[in-house]
Amino acid sequence: MHQHKAIVIGSGVAGLATAIRLSVQGFETTVFERNSYPGGKLSLIEKEGYRFDAGPSLFTQPQNIEQLFNDADENIESYFQYSNVPLSCRYFYDDGKVLNAYTDAQQFEHELQQVMGEEPGSLSRYLAKSKKLYESIGAVFLNNSLHKRKTWLQPSIMKALGNVKFPYLFGTLHGYNQQQFYNPQTIQLFNRFATYNGSNPYQTPGMMSLIPHLELNEGTFYPKGGMISITNALYQLALKKGVRFEFNSSVQNIIQHQGKVKGVVVNDENYFADAVVSNADVYFTYRNLLKDESKSTRLLKQERSCSGVIFYWGMKKEFPQLHLHNIFFSGNYKAEFDFIFKRKQLYSDPTVYVNITSKMEAGQAPEKKENWFVLINAPAHTQQNWEQVKQELKQNIIQKISKVLNENIGDAIELEETLDPITIENRTGSYLGALYGTSSNNRMAAFKRHPNFLSSVKGLYFCGGSVHPGGGIPLCFKSAEIVSKLVASDYKIKTH
Repeated sequence: MHQHKAIVIGSGVAGLATAIRLSVQGFETTVFERNSYPGGKLSLIEKEGYRFDAGPSLFTQPQNIEQLFNDADENIESYFQYSNVPLSCRYFYDDGKVLNAYTDAQQFEHELQQVMGEEPGSLSRYLAKSKKLYESIGAVFLNNSLHKRKTWLQPSIMKALGNVKFPYLFGTLHGYNQQQFYNPQTIQLFNRFATYNGSNPYQTPGMMSLIPHLELNEGTFYPKGGMISITNALYQLALKKGVRFEFNSSVQNIIQHQGKVKGVVVNDENYFADAVVSNADVYFTYRNLLKDESKSTRLLKQERSCSGVIFYWGMKKEFPQLHLHNIFFSGNYKAEFDFIFKRKQLYSDPTVYVNITSKMEAGQAPEKKENWFVLINAPAHTQQNWEQVKQELKQNIIQKISKVLNENIGDAIELEETLDPITIENRTGSYLGALYGTSSNNRMAAFKRHPNFLSSVKGLYFCGGSVHPGGGIPLCFKSAEIVSKLVASDYKIKTH
């Protein structure tokens, strides 16, 4: 017999993981999802034998999903498999340099010496600092609510704060990387990690140097069946744990009375619950579901993260020069970020990311063909004409990659789908298409992110990329864990 009822709004990764955790804690849990499928950004496009992961394409920290299955007392093997990818990314530069970022530190160190002329030991020193930063500060900040007093009373917090050195907080990531490496192209590579949470390396604090730890120390992985298999595994686990799903069901309103949440309104019908968790973008949650104009306006004072333009290209031939993850760098990284964040425009020579899952397994594309997921960082939507932008951008990308690979890739494109900030907002409910909610372009950004609860409304919680601890799959899993701990504490539930 369930003592309590819970409602989760939205079935992105964080919503699914939260629903599973609440169900395991004994809540009768229902998920309302406005789309006809689960997964939010983590969805699939299938066309003419090509399969494209529609959203996130990098899988790190598999321990997050393993922990979830473990906490749910289920064997992950029958739901989800993944393998280690020894090459985290292949980098292509305008001057013809090609650099392989191996996840084996010695191999990568050797590569940096040979291709970039870096000093022996510079990478291992960098990654050791990145690891220390992640394990001391990152782990504490990312696994706990920053808005609860008891978090700050933990002994580990004082120890973590002792590790916050001046350059991490007051210098930029670019400034920090300049101190660590000799070649501007190596610095550019490590600056790129700012984009993992939609930020600008020339503004975001040096603290973000903890991000490479996840990919280069802990490893890069490939989920069998592509990224969609994460969504599928979570959805199947949720069903197994008794979570109910209502698809094509837009929540109109969160019901609250005298400082307590009472449930939600869907299709003009009331559904009551003791706890409501919003996995919707926090801005839309305030504006549309809580009808709180002033709070939603206040949230807009924080700068949006960047968005993206994605081309899904079915390529009628194979490109042996490319790997699973590939980056074609802009010749002027600083100018590119100035365009994105200051001018709110796309730069004419953008950095291009190409993900090709058919490199990892058959069935992702027709035989002797490839499925290219091509992503360019873009500003969040302001007033751009995206159809026009995409036309110009496509030509720029084809020209750029063709020059580097020394063949016209445009001739190989036989199928195309696109996604831009407007379609991202329409499909996934991310305000202005910002992929990570707010940017981390100032040193207080982590503290300004919306908490995972609302002290003025008991029983209302928030998870997902637009709230603490931030965007990206690993952090969405962490937000689900934080929320389930808050709920357990508020409802006096014993957890194992």
